[in-house]
Amino acid sequence: MLLRTKLVQNLSANTLQLVCNQVLGLGVFYILSATLNKDQFGQLNFSLAILLAVFNILTFGMDQLIIKKVAGGASAGQMLSLYLFHVIFAGCLFYSLLLLGWLIVPANNTYNLLLLLGAGKLLLFFSTPFKQVVSGMERFKLLARMLVISNIIRCVCLVVLAFLHIISLPYIISIFIISDAIEFAITIVLFKRNAAIPLKFKWNKAAYAALFREAIPQSGVVIIAAALARLDWIFVGLLSSTVKLAEYSFAYKVFEMATLPLLAIAPLLIPHFTKLFQQGDVDTRRLKFLLKTELIVAGFTILLLNSCWSPVIDSLTGGKYGAVNATTIFILSLCIPLMYLQNFLWTIFFAQGRLKTILNSFILTLLVNVVADLILIPLYKNEGAAVGFLLSCLAQNLFFIKKNTVPVFNNKFTSATTNAVNVVRGL
Repeated sequence: MLLRTKLVQNLSANTLQLVCNQVLGLGVFYILSATLNKDQFGQLNFSLAILLAVFNILTFGMDQLIIKKVAGGASAGQMLSLYLFHVIFAGCLFYSLLLLGWLIVPANNTYNLLLLLGAGKLLLFFSTPFKQVVSGMERFKLLARMLVISNIIRCVCLVVLAFLHIISLPYIISIFIISDAIEFAITIVLFKRNAAIPLKFKWNKAAYAALFREAIPQSGVVIIAAALARLDWIFVGLLSSTVKLAEYSFAYKVFEMATLPLLAIAPLLIPHFTKLFQQGDVDTRRLKFLLKTELIVAGFTILLLNSCWSPVIDSLTGGKYGAVNATTIFILSLCIPLMYLQNFLWTIFFAQGRLKTILNSFILTLLVNVVADLILIPLYKNEGAAVGFLLSCLAQNLFFIKKNTVPVFNNKFTSATTNAVNVVRGL
C-alpha cells in the first residue's frame, strides 16, 4: 500500500510538471509558428533538432544509468560528482568544436543559430546531473520545480513581445539563451537547498572508468535514440526544404503533445521496475493492468487527435498547418500504441540489465528509419517521413516481443502489434 501511495504521489508530481511544460512549450511553439514565416520557423527547428540530438548523444547513456544506480542504493553524492565531470568535459569539448567550426565554415544563418542556441543548451546540459540524481531519489516534486523554469520564462517573454508586436528572430534567440541560463542557475540553488547532498566535486578515475564501461551498451542505445528523436526532422530539412520542415515539425510537436500520458509514466517506471525485478518475485498482475491502461489511453488519443485535427489547427494557425498535415498526423498517430508498448518493454529490459539486447533493438530501429527516410522523403516528403517513423516503431516492437522473457505479456504484445501491421498494410 505504501509503495502504491508513493507511486501515485510521484505520478501526480511528474504529470503536473509535464502538463505545465507541455502547455508552456506548446504556447511557445504556437507563438513561433504564428509569428515567424515558414522558412525562419524551419531554420529554428532544424537547429534545435541538431542540438537536441547532439546533447542527448553526449550523455553516452550515463543519465539513465545514474537514475538506476541512485534508485538501487548507490551513493547519490558520488554519482553526482562522476556525472558532473562527464557533462562538463563532454559539453565543453563539443562547444569548442562548434566554435572552431564557426571560424572555418563560411558564415550562414543556420550555423549562427546553432552557435547561439548551443550556448544556452550547453548550460542546460550542465544542469542534468542534478536532475538525474533527484529523479533516482524519486524526489519528483523537486524535479518538477527544476524542469519548468525555462519554459515559463520563454512563454511569458514571448507573450509580452507578441502583445507589443515587436517579436523577431533575434529576440527569440536571446530569450532561449537567457531562459536556459536561468534554469541552470535555479536548478543548482534548488538542489543545494532541498536534496541534502553536499556539492563536492571529487575526481575518482577508477569509479568514472567503471561507470563509463558499464554505460557503453546503453551509450549505443542513447546515441541511436537521440538520432531517432529528430532524425526525420533533419532528413526533411536536408532532403526537402525548411518550409516542409516547418510543416512537419508542427505536426510532430502536436503528436508529441498527444503522448503526454506516456511522458508522465515513463520516468517513474525505471526506479519502480528496477525495485520490482530486484525482488525477484514480479507481480505480473499489476504490470498487465498498467499495460492495458496504457493501450486504452493510446487508442483514445488516436481517435481524439484525428477527429479534431483539421478544423482546430486550421482555425488556430490561419490555415497554415491544419489540412496540409492531415495525412501526416494520421500516420504519426498510429505510432502512439507502438510507443507505449516499446517503452514498457524497454523499461523491463533495462530493469533486468539486458542492455545489449536493447542496443540491438535500437540498431535495427535506426537502420529501418534511415533506409525508409532516404527512400520515402524524396518521394512523399512529410508523409514519407511519418511512414518511416511508423515502420521503425513497428520493427522495434517486433524485436522486443521476440526477445521478451516475461511470457505472460506475449499474447497482448503480439495482438497489439498485429493490429498495427494490419493498419500499415491498409495505408
